[in-house]
Amino acid sequence: MKRFFAIVALCGLLVSASSCFDKNSPNYQYMPNMYESVGYETYEGVDTPLFPEGTEALTPPDGTVSREWLPYEFDNSIEGKELARLQPSPLDSTMMEQNLAEGKGLYDIYCAICHGAKGDGQGWLVKQEKILGVPSYDDVARNISVGSTYHTMYYGLNSMGSYASQMSSEKELWQVAEYVMKLKEDLSK
Repeated sequence: MKRFFAIVALCGLLVSASSCFDKNSPNYQYMPNMYESVGYETYEGVDTPLFPEGTEALTPPDGTVSREWLPYEFDNSIEGKELARLQPSPLDSTMMEQNLAEGKGLYDIYCAICHGAKGDGQGWLVKQEKILGVPSYDDVARNISVGSTYHTMYYGLNSMGSYASQMSSEKELWQVAEYVMKLKEDLSK
């Protein structure tokens, strides 16, 4: 019986001691900055000798371009698209099979949902009637070329937005443009 009371007393002592313990607020903080961080505002200007104007969202120097992107020489207009139509693909023609394979992979991800896997304008969204009026690549009135396809993907056209931001480089845009031309050729057969 004495043992029973000793066990009950010990359990009561453990329960009361553990009730004071809060794991969210430890007793000792050896490095308090890790527990309670100082909040900084995004793009908050900080005056330092290194940056006399502060560190607020600095603009890049004039004449700089993003990595793997060069400024596109044609503007977003009908005249620019007509000039782009005459532009050939700058990709290496000896690596055509590899470029087409990579272009197919990107096309399947970004384009096939609307334009269809065959380029016939019968993608999943068209079949579900979510979007309408996606023409086939072999439509004679479209008169597409590899340059005009690149221009359309770079700037967008009608309800199709630009896909330049989805691709990681110009090379990927050209690979998709070359694959579109292969689909156009396959549809014409």
